[in-house]
Amino acid sequence: MKPGADKSTTSSGADDARPVGLLGGLIRDLRQRIGSGDIGVLPVVLGLAVIWIYFQAQDSHFLTPRNLSNLALQISVSGTIAIGVVLVLLLGEIDLSFGSVAGATAAVLGVLMVQYDWPWWAAILAMLLVGTLIGTMQGVWIAILGVPSFVVTLAGLLIWLGVQLHVLGDAGTLNVFDRHITSIASTFLPAVWGWVLAGVAVCGYVGSHLVEDSQRRRAGMSGQSRPLLFMQAALIAVMLFGTVAVLNRAYGVPTAGVVLFVLVAFFNWVASRTRFGRHIYAVGGQVEAARRAGIAVARIRIYVFALSGLLAAAGGLILTSRLQAASTQSGGGTLLLEAIAAAVIGGTSLFGGRGSVWGALVGALVIGSVSNGLDLVGQPADVKYMVEGAILLLAVTVDAYSRRRLAVSGR
Repeated sequence: MKPGADKSTTSSGADDARPVGLLGGLIRDLRQRIGSGDIGVLPVVLGLAVIWIYFQAQDSHFLTPRNLSNLALQISVSGTIAIGVVLVLLLGEIDLSFGSVAGATAAVLGVLMVQYDWPWWAAILAMLLVGTLIGTMQGVWIAILGVPSFVVTLAGLLIWLGVQLHVLGDAGTLNVFDRHITSIASTFLPAVWGWVLAGVAVCGYVGSHLVEDSQRRRAGMSGQSRPLLFMQAALIAVMLFGTVAVLNRAYGVPTAGVVLFVLVAFFNWVASRTRFGRHIYAVGGQVEAARRAGIAVARIRIYVFALSGLLAAAGGLILTSRLQAASTQSGGGTLLLEAIAAAVIGGTSLFGGRGSVWGALVGALVIGSVSNGLDLVGQPADVKYMVEGAILLLAVTVDAYSRRRLAVSGR
C-alpha cells in the first residue's frame, strides 16, 4: 500500500470518529436510547417536574423550604425500603413482606428498649439482625426449596404481622422516647454540614468515575468522555447545592434524609461497582446463562433477600423515630405499596435485570410529592389511592413497553 493512500485512509477514519460536540453527542445518545426503549429515569425526572409545577400552581406553599423539608422526612421510610425492593426486583423476584418485617422489627426495638431496658445501640443492632435473619430465611425458602418468591413473601406478610402483634401483646403501642432514636427523624444538620455533605457527594461522584475510567483505559477499553463526565458532575452539583440551600432556609438538611441518601449511594455502589452487584444483574437478566457462567445463583438470591430484610428493618427504625412509638400500625397501610411503586416508577423493571438504586430515590420523590401535594390541596384518601395507583400502572406499562423495544433491538 502506498504511504499516501494509507495516510488518507487514516485521516478519513479520524474525521469520522471525531466527536460532533458535547451537545450533539448527548442528543445522539438520547435518540439512540429512545429508539431502543432504554430511556432511563429521564421520563421520571420530567414527570417529577410536571408534578411540582402543578401542585405549586394549586398551592403556593408546596415548594416552600418548610414543605420540601417535610417531603424529605416523608419519603425517608418508603425510600429506604424501596432500596431493598430494587435489589429484589433486579433478581426478577418480588417481596411482599417488607411492611410486615418493618413493623415486626419496630416491635422488637420497642419491647427491648421499653420493657427490657436495653441500651439504644444494642436494641438497634438486635432489630437489624432480626430483619436480616428474616430476609435470609425467606431467601433460603426461595433459593433452596424452590418456592416462588410471591408465595413465600405473601406468607411472610401474614406471619411477620402476626409476630408483630404477638410481640407487642396487650400494650398495642409502646412509646419510644429515647433521644438517640427520636433524633433520627427530628434533627437537622447544621447549615455548614449540609454544604460539606453536598461537596463530598460531588467529589465522590467524580472520583469514582475517574477511577473507573482509568481502569477501563488500562484494560484497553473505551472510557467515558471527560467533558460529559464533568457536565454531569456540574448538573449534580447544581441539584445538590441547590437542595441544601433550600433546606437551610427552613431547618437544615433532615438527618433522616441524609440516612436515606447515604444508603442509596452505598447500595448503588454495591449494585454497579462490585462483582456481587454484577451477579445480581446477571441472575435477573438470564438465570440459566448466569448459572453456566459459574455464578452461585442460590447464594446471590439468599444474600439479596437478607439485604432486603436488613433494609426493611432500617425503614422500621426510621418509622419508629418519626412516630416515637412502635405500634400495631407500624409498617401497615400503604407503606409496602408505596415502596414498590417508588422502585417501579424509578425505572426498575419488574422482569429483572434492569434498573438503578438511584431510581428508588427519584421514584420515592414522585410518589411522595403526589401524596404531599394532594394533602396540601385537601384531597381525600380515596383520590390519593386512585392517583397513586394510576401512576404505578403507568410506570409498569412503560416498563413493559421498554422491554418489548429492547427485545426488538436485540439488547
